[in-house]
Amino acid sequence: MLEESAVTAGEIMTRDVAVVHPESSLLDAVKLMASRRVSGLPVVDQAAKLVGIITEGDLVRWHEGSSEREQRWLDMLAEGLQPASAFVEAIRAEHNRVKAVMSGKVTTVTEETPARQIAALMHDKDIKRVPVMRDGRLVGIVARSDLIRALAEKLQGRKSSTAEPATSLNEALRRGREEAAAKRAQSQ
Repeated sequence: MLEESAVTAGEIMTRDVAVVHPESSLLDAVKLMASRRVSGLPVVDQAAKLVGIITEGDLVRWHEGSSEREQRWLDMLAEGLQPASAFVEAIRAEHNRVKAVMSGKVTTVTEETPARQIAALMHDKDIKRVPVMRDGRLVGIVARSDLIRALAEKLQGRKSSTAEPATSLNEALRRGREEAAAKRAQSQ
């Protein structure tokens, strides 16, 4: 478990947060999610005030019209079947804007919020990311992957860093292989 006093949002958050505006096209939002390899983006107004969040789940529910059918729809999308082509066309339609799809109610935390509390919020509210605010401004975001990285680093006896997840994963896999090889060598 992540100890409350040990890890805070400010230590594990992603600081370089990609954002979109309510008037951004859905196509621009989807392209940004894909290029940044994220499943959701904060939505900010012209004054950079957080006004919502748009996620891949929001997009699917918007197009499908029901969260109950989401899994069936995702299965079909993965196989390249209908309604995938209709979804692509809806995303491409220039008149479809982020504001029509985004969630307006956003759970936020501060940099001082303990990681344990963030994990509880994510669980209780069934969300995957939480924007981090300072004085009403967006300063970062904590995603589930940030919590997992912090936990892995704590288990390895290291202080949390904001390294790229792939770098952390590769390092964790390398260390795991080295530890397994050392144990095999000891048992021989």
